[in-house]
Amino acid sequence: MSVTEINFDGLIGPSHNYAGLSIGNLASARNAGAVSHPRAAALQGIEKMRGNIRLGLTQGIFLPQWRPDGAWLAQLGTDVGAAEQHIRAAAMSASSMWAANAATVSPASDTGDRRTHLTVANLVTMAHRSHEWPQTLAQLRVAFSDQSVFAVHGPVPPPFGDEGAANHLRLAEWHDQPGVEIFVYGQSGGPFPARQHVEASKAVARRHGLDPARTLFVQQSEEAIAAGAFHNDVVAVANERVLFTHELAFADKEGFYADLRAALPCVEIVEVPASAVSLADAIKSYLFNAQLVTLPTGEMALVLPTEARETPAVWQWLEQMIAGNGPIRRLVPVDVRQSMANGGGPACLRLRIVADPATIDPRFLVDEAKLDAIAAIVAAYWPEDIAPDGLGDTTLIARIEQSWLTLVDHLQLSGDLMP
Repeated sequence: MSVTEINFDGLIGPSHNYAGLSIGNLASARNAGAVSHPRAAALQGIEKMRGNIRLGLTQGIFLPQWRPDGAWLAQLGTDVGAAEQHIRAAAMSASSMWAANAATVSPASDTGDRRTHLTVANLVTMAHRSHEWPQTLAQLRVAFSDQSVFAVHGPVPPPFGDEGAANHLRLAEWHDQPGVEIFVYGQSGGPFPARQHVEASKAVARRHGLDPARTLFVQQSEEAIAAGAFHNDVVAVANERVLFTHELAFADKEGFYADLRAALPCVEIVEVPASAVSLADAIKSYLFNAQLVTLPTGEMALVLPTEARETPAVWQWLEQMIAGNGPIRRLVPVDVRQSMANGGGPACLRLRIVADPATIDPRFLVDEAKLDAIAAIVAAYWPEDIAPDGLGDTTLIARIEQSWLTLVDHLQLSGDLMP
């Protein structure tokens, strides 16, 4: 068995739009009402995946969800034609593209039964995301169907909000070695909701059979949430032995660092001081919403949005870091501007799973040739642009539905994922 880290990216769906539905997400609020470009967005995401493959990384994909979500609308006693505009927008949301919110994942080396455990996130805090989990769960159960290797769990029950891997960190000397799992929760975010409930985090840890001695529950700082860090992955990211974090990410930084060093003595903490990079600049640039990855050479690279390069304080600090002798040796800027405009950077777009690729349904793994074919479908079928006030247009809805059907049929998944 060859265990490696696989990044599963969410393909940006044909209903990608800027309806401004996400409270506390500053980019989403800032761009509410703007015209989106679903085709360009999906092609940007595909190029990011292609870039990861060229770096020597193993790449997976999750599909967009069927939109509009008629089953959810029916539960509300309406349909896409009759629904109020904000309900219609929620039913059309393409936010499942941010696969970091799909689930929380514990690799087999951490769990009591030595299976990889995945718990689908309930996302109950936001209406437009709360109806994602059934379709997400369906994909997870197809992709990771070998029950001798994987355990796929349904969502934690409400009212305990769970937003998946975006509030979960894992550190280990090597990916395939036992690690320390860190669940980051919020209690208050000032004017914005704290989306990850501590009870949801505890429930996931219990379900996954984690060792309490190697499991930490850490509170996100209220200051970070209030500044627009609605998920912890906006202010911190981890990879193997390295924690890359903003100084103001955690409520009790010193206590957390002490507990982490006790549990994993080899840990290296790379902290960006607020005096060098403000929370505002960190959030605007999505410096920490980057993919921190280990390349086949053994060196670590930071795959980060081009906005980081365009934010002077951020890029200056990064260049100084690379010039030093730290563990992060390479910067790889990528253009995901369409996702960024809705508040999701490179790390939002992917879910990390440590596993043997041979144990995963191959329809969810991609190489450059498969991405070429998907890109051709996107170019031919995805709408070029969508204005939020046009989400009820029947011609647009028909095109969105046909786009999804064409993709799923091409990947030979229609028999497993049809709504």
